[in-house]
Amino acid sequence: MSGGHRAAFHPRGPAWLITVVVTMAPFMEILDSTIVNVGLPHIAGNMSVSYDDATWTITSYLVANGIVVPVSGWLGRLFGRKRYFLICIAAFTVMSFLCGIATSLDQLVLFRLLQGLFGGGLQPSQQSIILDTYEPAQRSKGFSFVAGAVIFAPIVGPALGGWITDSYSWRWMFLINVPIGLFAFFAVLQLLEDPPWVVTDRVKAKDLDYIGLTLIAVGLGTMQFVLDRGQDLDWFGSTQIQILALLAGTTIVGATIWLSMAHNPIVSLRALGDRNFAVGSVCTFAIGALLYSSNAFIPLLAQGWFGYTALTSGWLMSPGAALMLVLIPASAKWILPRFPTRLVLGFGFFSMGVAAVYASGLTPDIDFWTLATFRALQTVGFAFLFVPNSTLSYATMSRDLQRDATALYSMFRNIGGAVGISVGTALVSNRIQAHRANMVSHLTPLEAPYPALLAQYEHAMQNLGTAADRVHAMAMGKMDQVLNLQAAVLAYADVYALSAVLAFAVVPLTLLFRPGVAGRRG
Repeated sequence: MSGGHRAAFHPRGPAWLITVVVTMAPFMEILDSTIVNVGLPHIAGNMSVSYDDATWTITSYLVANGIVVPVSGWLGRLFGRKRYFLICIAAFTVMSFLCGIATSLDQLVLFRLLQGLFGGGLQPSQQSIILDTYEPAQRSKGFSFVAGAVIFAPIVGPALGGWITDSYSWRWMFLINVPIGLFAFFAVLQLLEDPPWVVTDRVKAKDLDYIGLTLIAVGLGTMQFVLDRGQDLDWFGSTQIQILALLAGTTIVGATIWLSMAHNPIVSLRALGDRNFAVGSVCTFAIGALLYSSNAFIPLLAQGWFGYTALTSGWLMSPGAALMLVLIPASAKWILPRFPTRLVLGFGFFSMGVAAVYASGLTPDIDFWTLATFRALQTVGFAFLFVPNSTLSYATMSRDLQRDATALYSMFRNIGGAVGISVGTALVSNRIQAHRANMVSHLTPLEAPYPALLAQYEHAMQNLGTAADRVHAMAMGKMDQVLNLQAAVLAYADVYALSAVLAFAVVPLTLLFRPGVAGRRG
């Protein structure tokens, strides 16, 4: 961004206030995407549908969101960035209200799909506004606040969702967005304005790249379906998944070729020609995979295997959230100005790896605070990832590519999160089966611990007054419960170990960032 352009534009309000206002809507969107998870059993029961059917409320949102994110830059140029941002906030708020009053699953899925279409434009628009609000050397200040919101939302989401569903109704998970959305809409309306270069960079509807849009919509939509429903449909053992995976791969490759060759593509891939942005895109993919999968694993483990309520499992995330609120601004104020940014980023991934190695030491008798400590240690690494990666990714980016770059950046993080959750969940399921099969093979009279433990359970059942003819069956049932719990703990430990491998593997990539950019030490 040239100094002349900067001199010609003065935001209506202070940068910090603009940052807070434009971050409210994306925070609401990210919070909503995580808060719904804990309410699915309540939605299924209220709508008289199965849990699998209820998951379409998540799938429909992710599919629509994944399609819109990469084309949000073009839509911003079509409507004007401020106008498009306001349209997204208003429509997301309206759809949240309609989700809250939906009377059938079909209505809820439809409104969630529309909510995803408009929610997909919030994060890229916000990042583009942040880039134009701050000088390059000051962007870490804005990104530090954004990072806090991006990380804090999925951390507080499960706890808030558990409290809402336990105390009130799942409908309030959506209705809570209405006052936030209204405030964000009027605040943006009064405070924000488009810079001159945004006003002059408008496109016309007739210039729409229909081929590119179709390839992106089909490719990302089918890929998201495969990722979200693959485990339920037995992955590539399902003909439906095979066909959709082939279609997704073909259209994504086709979209890549088309967007690289088209004269006026709906989203330019030229931003990936910038080395910093290309490396940053790989890093944000890994960040998304590590963040969203870790957010999903602890509540699943706590509720599914340790018997925690939705609210209690949400509270497991609270110490990490509190630690994050301290570490992110501390990192931006004291760490980044004193150390090379790419080394700070590398330290963040290394810390994530160490935390995952520690978490792989799970045991069946783990207590609440030890489990909460696992999560808190993970947040230490995240505090050194978001701000440095965002700062470096855009440091050498030319202004004319920033809109497309912010859309691509958000897309890579969202896809990373979807891949992390889907692959991690599938691995947990497969590893549970593998560990259970291995342990069952040792449950024979020839293995001394087995008859001793079985006798211990039978003796305990007798002491509880269980009828003699039921003692053995109940002891075997208890044995099965213990077996399943141990298999699950071992499975989650395996996935944490793989997460550590991913985090450590990204560390060397951080050295590929160009140093000495944006008036800072790279």
